[in-house]
Formats: sequence, C-alpha cells, structure tokens
Amino acid sequence: MIVDLPGTTTAAVARELVDLRDAGGAIALGRVLTLVVVSDEAGAEEAIDAANEASREHPCRVIAVVQGDRRGDDRLDAQLRVGGDAGASEVIVLCLHGRLTKHGASTVTPLLLPDSPVVAWWPSNPPKVPSQDPIGRMAQRRITDAATARNPRRALADRRDGYAAGDTDLAWTRVTKWRGLLAAALDQPPYESVEQATVTGASDSASTDLLAAWLGDRLGCTLVRGRDGAGSGLHSVRLHRSGGSIDLVRSDGSVAVLVAPGQPDRRIPLPRRPLAECLAEELRRLDPDETYERTLRAGLDRLAAGRQVTARQAAAEGTGVQPGAAAAATTRAARRTTATAGAETASSSTQAQGTSASRGSASTRSATRTEAATGTRATGNKASGTRATNTEAATRTTAATGAKTVGRTTAPAGAAASKRTPRRRANGASS
Repeated sequence: MIVDLPGTTTAAVARELVDLRDAGGAIALGRVLTLVVVSDEAGAEEAIDAANEASREHPCRVIAVVQGDRRGDDRLDAQLRVGGDAGASEVIVLCLHGRLTKHGASTVTPLLLPDSPVVAWWPSNPPKVPSQDPIGRMAQRRITDAATARNPRRALADRRDGYAAGDTDLAWTRVTKWRGLLAAALDQPPYESVEQATVTGASDSASTDLLAAWLGDRLGCTLVRGRDGAGSGLHSVRLHRSGGSIDLVRSDGSVAVLVAPGQPDRRIPLPRRPLAECLAEELRRLDPDETYERTLRAGLDRLAAGRQVTARQAAAEGTGVQPGAAAAATTRAARRTTATAGAETASSSTQAQGTSASRGSASTRSATRTEAATGTRATGNKASGTRATNTEAATRTTAATGAKTVGRTTAPAGAAASKRTPRRRANGASS
C-alpha cells in the first residue's frame, strides 16, 4: 500500500502511520532499528529497494530523506509504503524542497522508533565527516560507499581523516569473502610468512585498495598494487612465499580459482555482491569495526608506500597474475572437476558391474549347490526305493517259506492225530 501526502508535515505523517497500523490490525511493530537513507532524487529508488531487501533480514523502519529542489518553495512531500511495497519494513519517503533541504535531521527526529538504534546510510555524496553531520550525530552506525565517488582514493583518504567509531564503508564490505578465502588459505601448511602481496584490480576500485591495505597491515609485507582498466573491479591476489605463491584469481566476475602449492586448483563461487547483501551485512553489527579502522589508519599508509604498477607490468615481472591466466586457470579447474566427476562415475559403474558379476557368480554357485543337493536327494530316494523293494521281496520270501513250513508241519500232525484216534476208539470198545 502506498499513501501520498503532498505538502504535509511530520505530525501528519506520524498520525497517518498510526491510522494505517490500526486499520491493518497490527498490535506490535517488531522493528529492530531505524534506517535513515539520505539520497538525491536520481538514486532514491535504488537505495529504497536495497533497504527493503535488507529489511527481510533486519525488520526496520526506513526513512528516506530525498534532497529535492533547493531553489523551490519550502515544502515537504511525503509518501508512506507499507505491506508488500515495503518488504519487511515500513518506508517513509520525505522529499525536501527549498530551505528545508538543510534541515533533514529536524524532519527525521519525530519519526524515529523509540528506544531503538539508528543507522544512517549515504548511498552517494556523503558528508566529508559523517559523524559531524546532523543526521550522522544521531546514528550509532554510519554507512558510506567510496565506490560511488568520482575519486575513490580521495574518498578513502577522507574516511581515514574523519573516521569515528561506528563508521564503515560498503567498499570494505564487498571484500569480506575475499578476506575469508585468503585467511583460510594461509591457515594451511606450509605455514610460511608472506614476503610480498600483489593485488590487481581496476584503477578506480576502492575495494581493491582496501584489500591491499588490509593485507599490508595484517601480514606486514611489502605491497604491489596492480592497476587495470577502470570499472573492471577486483581481479586477483598473489601472496609470495618461499615455498610457493598463493593465487586467488577471478576472471569472469562470478567464479574464482584458488591456486596453492601442493593442492589441487579449486573453483570457488565468488560473484560480485549486490547492494542489498552488503547493506544487510553492515546492519548485523552496531559496534565499531576495529579491523576497518586499522585498515584505514595504518593499511592505507602502507599502500601509499608500496609500488604502483600496471597489471601487465606486474605480470611481466612475475609479481602478478598474467592477463588471461585467470581464464586459463578457471578452464583447467573446470576440466579437472569434470575429469574427477567422470572418474568417479566410471568407478561407480565398474563397482556396479563387479557387484553384478559377484551376484551372478553367487547365483551360479547357489544353483549348482541346489542341483547337487537335488541330485543327492534323488539318489537317496532311489536307494531308499531299492531298499524298500528288497525289503518287500524279503518279506514275500519269508511269508512263502513260513507258509511252506506251516503246511509241512500241519500235515504230519494231522496224520498222527488220525492214527491215534482209532486206537482210542479201540481201547474204548474193548473196555
């Protein structure tokens, strides 16, 4: 939902916010901070979109202070964005005109969330000393972006000269992953000291300067800053050691190759970080960034004392990565990855075939054993049948023999009985 309030006041804006909250049935805001974005009309929408995206991780109230026509009438135009048009936040756009452009802090103060931290962000054209700006004084964290300056190196010098606890810059945030990869590579054996660090990037890349300054401060080594065409960003880092160099090279802006002695080349996703991601990272902490402070105050001096050469000159001297070597390293790493995947697939297929063959042999052996057992049982059955036949024949023979024996025995007995009977009768008659 978007509500326009032209020619209004901060009190009317606050009342409209309350009415919108009551109409929506919201009881608690659930906001963790107030993000004040100070921008011009040209870059306001991009900054608001990034703030809305970052608010999904850090629910907040976004107050966009847009510098309008300074020569026009004194007027405040406001716009309220809630719901789907504001991400996980509520957006208040304050467009200042006339003399009101010099009093942005006065228009912001009535709209701040109570008892919550304030973060100020200048997407472009920040004050020379952010902590001394009226809006900067009310903020615990102040975010700038040296990459948007016409002279990024001069902008970094201004950040160093006017640094105060709570200051940070998105050019520093963009090298967070580079710093993590390099630190992890140095944690692997052999644990040798770095003698020289060569950082190559665009001539107008503030992130390249900050990464080189950080390496010089933390490693205490000499620095070589390789410069390439403007607008190309950060390209490569080479850390020189006696046992071999460590190279971190990004050729296509999305995938980097990490080359270290005694280890296979590794392809690592390392795309350019979007604005919303960098802003969300800076909103995770509200305490001072001591590492950024040391990089500004000590690292930039080391960078200024180091050598400044072109990228081709650094490659010719052997201190930097050859132009085009990054793409070749990426191709080699991709081929190795493909070959490894193919070998693993072939190994899996061979293992599967071996397993099938083993299963087939086992099945054959099982069938042979079954047939043998069946044959044995059949032979046993045959033997049993033979024994049964022999037993029956023996039984029959015995029965016949017994019958004959009985017949022979019975016949004489009958004859004897017949002979004795007359005698008994004779005896009886005589008596």
